[in-house]
Amino acid sequence: MSVVEQVLGHLDATRAWQEDLYRDLHAHPELSLHETRTRAIIAERLCAVGCEVVEVGGGVVGILTNGTGPVVLHRADMDGLPVTEETGLPYASTETTVDDSGATVGLMHACGHDAHVTCLLGAVELLATEPGPWSGTFIAVFQPAEENAEGARAMIEAGLTSLVPRPDVAFGQHVLSHEAGVVATQSGPVLSAGDSVRITVFGKGSHGSMPHLGVDPVVLAASIVLRLQTIVAREVAPTDFAVVTVGSSTAGTKSNVIPDRATLLVNLRAYDLDVRAQVMAAVERIVRGECDAAGSPQPPTFEYYDQFPLTDNHADVTAKVTEAFREHFGSERVVALGRIPASEDFSRLPDAFGTPYTYWGVGGFPAGRGVPNHSPFFAPLIQPTLDTGTQAIVVAALAYLGKDNQ
Repeated sequence: MSVVEQVLGHLDATRAWQEDLYRDLHAHPELSLHETRTRAIIAERLCAVGCEVVEVGGGVVGILTNGTGPVVLHRADMDGLPVTEETGLPYASTETTVDDSGATVGLMHACGHDAHVTCLLGAVELLATEPGPWSGTFIAVFQPAEENAEGARAMIEAGLTSLVPRPDVAFGQHVLSHEAGVVATQSGPVLSAGDSVRITVFGKGSHGSMPHLGVDPVVLAASIVLRLQTIVAREVAPTDFAVVTVGSSTAGTKSNVIPDRATLLVNLRAYDLDVRAQVMAAVERIVRGECDAAGSPQPPTFEYYDQFPLTDNHADVTAKVTEAFREHFGSERVVALGRIPASEDFSRLPDAFGTPYTYWGVGGFPAGRGVPNHSPFFAPLIQPTLDTGTQAIVVAALAYLGKDNQ
């Protein structure tokens, strides 16, 4: 019997509580940096299987030490989203929160973080239950606030790197709209770097009937929106990837009043850090140029937020984990992840340690019926999704911790 088979031999017992826990977490999502209930549940389960438990930066870490050997870190995020659930599931969330506009909206696990937590807790229990075939240290990091890019940074700034052993390798996994039972991997950039920027441009207020006496920030903002479209079309090389999206444009409250300012919310994405810098510089250049052309009375302001790092999978780590997946799941169930233009803050954790990493996807839906993350209809199949995700974590960990691999 292989090392993996020995550890996964207890999966039936783990599965029994995992499915109930998943339903509970799904029904009780918590907003970024407010994951109090979730964190308490996690800490209790980690203690029950003999982990050293560390709470840091709004997250919780379980350290499972089993003799000498490599140190493996796996991270799961745990926050929900301000989305009103429409899945119709018997365990659907009825929680509510207040969004950025002050409106009351639903609160939902619309990105699979409930599954991420459940799978990692299951993997920890399996490794703790069967310590004989492996040696080393497994670090389970349960991170808050992935959705606003604050959680990994908060844990690092609170001292994570001095509170846990330095990992030799780090892993992350995410439930996606792929077919359930499938694992998706790929080396190199797999998730884009992402930046949001709040741009405020200034005009000179006046009566709507006398625009010649003012400087109209609405017209200025409109010119900027159009001009920003030329960055990807005319400045970024056709062989490179970039996205510039203006998601919001606001100014004024009355039809007959020219306001004194306008605000644009812009989202930027790139797979290459040089392209990222190029796009950010182009945005600022265009905005300043349009403000000068309009006679704006003061310079524009730029406030960057929700900044996500690039997720760039290490080639050797990815190759080793992918081979372990193929051996366990079969080649037909291990597919190419492809490049996904969404963003993640996972890579901040391994980067803080100077540790190589890989990040993979797990399918959660019937073939051909996938639902995109962040949809109000996002409802992965409980099985085989939880089994696949739990097994993937164990298989990847044992590729380094298994005694036959050391």
